[in-house]
Amino acid sequence: MTEILLNGHAGRLEGRYHQSERPGAPIALILHPHPQYGGTMNNKVVYTLFSCFQNLGFSVLRFNFRSVGRSQGEFEDGPGELSDATVALDWLQSVNPEARQCWIAGYSFGAWIGLQLLMRRPDINNFIAVSPPANEKDFSFLAPCPTSGLIIQGGKDEIANPSSVASLARRLNTQRNVDVDFALIEDGDHMYNNHLVDLYKITGNYIIGAMQKKTPLKKRRGRRRKNGLDEADSPLLLDNSPEPEEDEALGEEISLDNVLDDEED
Repeated sequence: MTEILLNGHAGRLEGRYHQSERPGAPIALILHPHPQYGGTMNNKVVYTLFSCFQNLGFSVLRFNFRSVGRSQGEFEDGPGELSDATVALDWLQSVNPEARQCWIAGYSFGAWIGLQLLMRRPDINNFIAVSPPANEKDFSFLAPCPTSGLIIQGGKDEIANPSSVASLARRLNTQRNVDVDFALIEDGDHMYNNHLVDLYKITGNYIIGAMQKKTPLKKRRGRRRKNGLDEADSPLLLDNSPEPEEDEALGEEISLDNVLDDEED
C-alpha cells in the first residue's frame, strides 16, 4: 500500500493506494463517512471495503476529504467533497488508463457523495453504497440512476434509517435500465460492529457476480430483468448464524482471477 498526496482544488489531499499487479485491472474509489463526526479514510468500514476490492485484484484508492487528517481545506458539506472525489477519481484513472471497469464505493456521507459523482461520470460502471443517509440527505438527483449497484444497510442502524434506505433502493430499482440490489444485515448498527465480516462477504460476492456479467464500459441499454427486494427472495439477506473472528475472516482469500482471466481472452 502506497501513501499518496493529491493536488485538490482546496489544497493537498491525503490518500492510500494499492496498485494491482494485473495489467488492465479494474479500479475502485472508496469514500469515507462524515468528516465532522470522526469520519476518515481509516474508518473500519472504509478499510473493509478497501480490503475487499484489493483482494479481488482491483487497483483501489481511499483518501481523506478536505479538512480531514493531512488533507487541506475546509469542510463544505457536499460541493467541496464532491470536488475532492472528482480529483481522486481523475488521478486513479490517470495511473490506470487501461482499466476495464471503474467502481465507486462509499459509506454513509461518502455514499451520498459517491452517488453524486456517479451522476456526473458515465465512465463509472457500478457502485456500492453502504448506509446511505436517505433520511437526512436528498437523493432525488438519482433520476434516473445511471448504472446498477448495491445498497447495504444495517437493520439496527441508529443514524441511517433502515426503512428510508430500503425505500430508496426500491425506488431506484423500478427504473428500466438498472438493477439495484439491497442487502440487509439484520443486526448491523451504523458502524457494523461485529458485522464487518458480513459486510466484506456481501461486498465480495456482489463484485464477483457483477464482474462475471462482463458489463462493457459503455452502459447497456434496453430491458433488463429486475432483482426483487423481497426479503424472502433476496440471496443477500443474512441470517443470524455465528460468524468467525473479524480479523481472521477478513484475511480469507476471495479470488476474481478466473473472471479477469476470461476478460483477457
